[in-house]
Amino acid sequence: MYQYACLNPIAEIGLNLFSDQYQKTEELKDAQAALVRSASMHDLSLPEGLEAVARAGAGVNNIPLDKCAEQGVVVFNTPGANANGVKEMVIAGMLLASRDIVGGIEWVREHEGEPDIGKLAEKQKKQYAGCEIAGKKLGVIGLGAIGVQVANAAINLGMEVFGYDPYISVSAAWNLSRSVKHISNVETIYRECDFISIHVPLMDATRGMINEDALSKMKEGVVILNFARDPLVEDEAILKAIADGRVKKYVSDFATPALAGKKGVILTPHLGASTEESEDNCAMMAVREIRDYLENGNIVHSVNYPDCNMGGCDKAGRVAILHKNIRGTIAKFTAVFDNGGINIEDMTNKSKGDYAYTLLDLGTPATDEVVAQLKGLDGVLKVRVVK
Repeated sequence: MYQYACLNPIAEIGLNLFSDQYQKTEELKDAQAALVRSASMHDLSLPEGLEAVARAGAGVNNIPLDKCAEQGVVVFNTPGANANGVKEMVIAGMLLASRDIVGGIEWVREHEGEPDIGKLAEKQKKQYAGCEIAGKKLGVIGLGAIGVQVANAAINLGMEVFGYDPYISVSAAWNLSRSVKHISNVETIYRECDFISIHVPLMDATRGMINEDALSKMKEGVVILNFARDPLVEDEAILKAIADGRVKKYVSDFATPALAGKKGVILTPHLGASTEESEDNCAMMAVREIRDYLENGNIVHSVNYPDCNMGGCDKAGRVAILHKNIRGTIAKFTAVFDNGGINIEDMTNKSKGDYAYTLLDLGTPATDEVVAQLKGLDGVLKVRVVK
């Protein structure tokens, strides 16, 4: 019997995918798995029995990845599950920036009840006139699941689309429209594009990537859209660029004190994935990831350990070892099994940075003595007897 805890409300359609071998607990200390959306885990004490954390969404800034890795806790996310919801918000953001729709709505609200509102509107509407997005150039920085959908949708809306991602995956490349121009230098997007939409993860290398220097290279009157993470764009730099006329509008899904209510800024309260469909998709993917890991030892869509998939186990035993990526470790593992008289029938080893994962199918179940010896090896963080 496994226990799981939800640190945020998780869609029931996802939780219903747990079998009767799973039981929900309100206490994280009793859980082998945790599901989370936006709740911060940085100050939480991770219980010894915790095996996995699944983020029902893409960003994992609220999860201490290194701390989890050091304790042998695999962290999953759900890439692509909310992509359509975010894509639609990006398209809406472009329309809001191109046409003063919000200003027009506010004008109508202010003149509510006036008998001649129709005639007044005809005289007033020119103040809210804008431009169409068809024929304009859109630069998409980051061609992951969301970036690809944004690029393809913009092509269908008649835009000329430039895509930049030096690390684009094979899957993303296959899904990307042939009409998207793949750019090798992001400065081409800065120089050419009327709209720029950012879809990269928040890391040390990307934090503040849209800064004063980047903004100085952009086309005058550019619209910048940020539905990824707010620290990707420097607040002071964007406000200065708006005041200078370099940036026409900044559209962000992250309300911050520095930007709220400022001229030229359109903010939404983190609505990108706030759709019933996105929440359902994320919940279902998160539960499937947890079950596959706990029941089979397979890792799919982890952010702190390498992906590793050996399918369902049809052997007598299966052992998973989470360890440091140290040369010579595999030889030590095989020696322990050999000395214990256990035949390794299949094995996969994968690494990701400082961490590695080894999954072994065995001819006979692992004994307590063998497991204890494995745990005592240098660099081993956790040993799981899957079967």
